[in-house]
Amino acid sequence: MLLVTGAIVLGFALLIWGADRFVLGAAALARNLGVAPLLIGLTVVGFGTSAPEILVSGMAALQGNPGLAIGNAVGSNIANIGLILGVSALAAPLTVQSDVLRREYPLLLLVCFGVYLLLLDGSLDRFDSLVMLAGLVATLFLMVRIGRQRAASDPLKKEFEEEIPSDMSTSTASLWFIAGLALLLLASRMLVWGAVSVATLFGVSDLVIGLTIVAIGTSLPELAASVVSTLKGEDDIAVGNVIGSNIYNMLAVLSVPGLLAPTGVDPTVLSRDLPLMLALTVALLFMAWGRKGNGRINRVGGLILLACFLAYQGWLYVDAQPTLPGV
Repeated sequence: MLLVTGAIVLGFALLIWGADRFVLGAAALARNLGVAPLLIGLTVVGFGTSAPEILVSGMAALQGNPGLAIGNAVGSNIANIGLILGVSALAAPLTVQSDVLRREYPLLLLVCFGVYLLLLDGSLDRFDSLVMLAGLVATLFLMVRIGRQRAASDPLKKEFEEEIPSDMSTSTASLWFIAGLALLLLASRMLVWGAVSVATLFGVSDLVIGLTIVAIGTSLPELAASVVSTLKGEDDIAVGNVIGSNIYNMLAVLSVPGLLAPTGVDPTVLSRDLPLMLALTVALLFMAWGRKGNGRINRVGGLILLACFLAYQGWLYVDAQPTLPGV
């Protein structure tokens, strides 16, 4: 048990630091190649913050644990809204000024509902994954188009310009990019091994482990980035990180197990986990869209989001308990 715990703790630590180095190197490299900061933030940074989930899901699928991969993707989306935005809004109310983000809210909702419809037949196969990847390409195209249309005036541009390194050499950026990727590969392998061992030891499904331990752990980089951005007054980045990550989780992360190890989808994912994810996504849209002005997630809204997340974790814990004979 000590070895398993050590593998999980070390895996999470390497995952967090590796993701930070990977995103830093990728963003600096893209900027050195002449990509606009706003486009880097909308695409490179968003994809990079989902890299832990992608690699963990890939490792889990290759090792015969597709339930862990599915739980990781769906659970991370729930954690991103309930835990990350909830904690960030409690730290300081979030005011969303970016018109780019307001245009991305409906896109996120469309992606989540589309994936839910794909999985309603109870399976995640290669056709589903190919549709998701096609959706990913289309989404990236739309995000780039939106970013270019609003690049001159959107406040998100200034926030990304301040955050993305402009003085890092291409060789240094490339080194961090490669080192971060290597750390992510090592960390994801350690984490999957530890998570599967815990599931076996306690007799719970790998789906539940994916929805809890793994989903929360792989969301830690986004949690740290969003809280820091909130405290620095970069509210648009804090919310944008979550929106981008959730889109990538649905289209990139969830497509991985379907491509590598097509599998059935646990009925509870369709009746419990995905509906909650959709409900939180709708709640985010109503809180932060701001039809007549800036969107705002205040502390009350943050408390509601966090309470939903904690209640959900309690729900998973109760469901995971073995049923006593005669009960």
